[in-house]
Amino acid sequence: MSKPKVFEKPIGVKDYLPNAVAKLRQIERDVLTCMSGWGYEQIITPTIEYYDTVGVASSTSDQKLFKLLNNRGTTLVLRSDMTAPIARVVSSLLKEQPFPLRLSYHVNIFRSIEEEAGREAEFFQTGVELVGDASAEADAEVVALAIASLKAAGVERFKIAIGHMGFLNGLFEQTLSGNTDAQEQLKACLLGRDYVGYRDQLRKLSLAEPVQRELESILRLRGGQEICEQALELTTDATAQASIRHLCEIWDVLKAYGVCEHVLIDLTMIGDFSYYTGMTFEGYAADLGFPVVSGGRYDNLLGQFGRPTPATGFAIKTTRILELLGDQDDTAALAPRVLIGYDAEGRAEALAEAQRLRGEGQSVVTERMSAEEAGKVAEGAFSYKGNKFTERAFYIAGIERTGGSQA
Repeated sequence: MSKPKVFEKPIGVKDYLPNAVAKLRQIERDVLTCMSGWGYEQIITPTIEYYDTVGVASSTSDQKLFKLLNNRGTTLVLRSDMTAPIARVVSSLLKEQPFPLRLSYHVNIFRSIEEEAGREAEFFQTGVELVGDASAEADAEVVALAIASLKAAGVERFKIAIGHMGFLNGLFEQTLSGNTDAQEQLKACLLGRDYVGYRDQLRKLSLAEPVQRELESILRLRGGQEICEQALELTTDATAQASIRHLCEIWDVLKAYGVCEHVLIDLTMIGDFSYYTGMTFEGYAADLGFPVVSGGRYDNLLGQFGRPTPATGFAIKTTRILELLGDQDDTAALAPRVLIGYDAEGRAEALAEAQRLRGEGQSVVTERMSAEEAGKVAEGAFSYKGNKFTERAFYIAGIERTGGSQA
């Protein structure tokens, strides 16, 4: 293997230049402020965790984990999601805190990817976990908060699709009892949105016509509250029916929030983590083919850390939202900057003025320049060395100021 060039970086990671960082931080601040308004408190966990605890519990496949050894030979992992680390914290440092707990976060996530996949190995997420509440009210709260958070991030057109793991599990167990391989193959097709492959798999199973027709019909179970009624007529399995009733309750709460225009029920929905146990959802922006938010209920995960309790949550793919908003004005997210130019005589006054303005919360750049350069700054609409500054830019030489206001 050839040695990488000095300017190269590993595949799947990227550099963020000032314009992009300003936008990313603005998205982060706006979303976290929204979450705080709903009573969620921010938490930070380590970038590295033990493989045998958080790494295993994360449900991220081994080939997607970044593993490393510490100086004692213990296997560590870079965090591949935030749900498992928060489950660890809730079961240890917060074990005396009463439920429910409302926690939020903004972190970078690491998942190893194949080179040809074109996906990022490091990306940013902003999300919440609502721990200790098994109700439909809690599930509806995280969906409604996901909608509010997307709006806070600047995403205007999107849809949230919600489903329930229990419906498919119950339906498949009723129709394909004991055929675990077939169930997993069908679920894999649904997870990948491969509906043609799903129908092909059904044909290969040589099922009785009524059963095949029943399993094909779930591909049409996408829409509003009427989908729940259709699903209840489709199966008599107790698990599947209880799951649909839970979705009906969630829908009723979402109606009270006034957000149903952004939501559709999709009973082909399967969460991409094995720890999901109930309601799952994904949100798609109108101009982006990838989901910008995903989440669901995971009632069994905290039991792995010794504190069994129900939980639900979601994560916004902040990096994808940055891609979505990337066609906006590159300078819009940058804070306006004041330029103070000075010569040797005015240095002390210039630097003192810069400190005063910074104390007021302004961004100030200081540059030593000649009177001629200062004049060009003023004539060039406060452009200096390729950078734009606000109309308050000025030049100090003793008490003389040119190119702007007296600030």
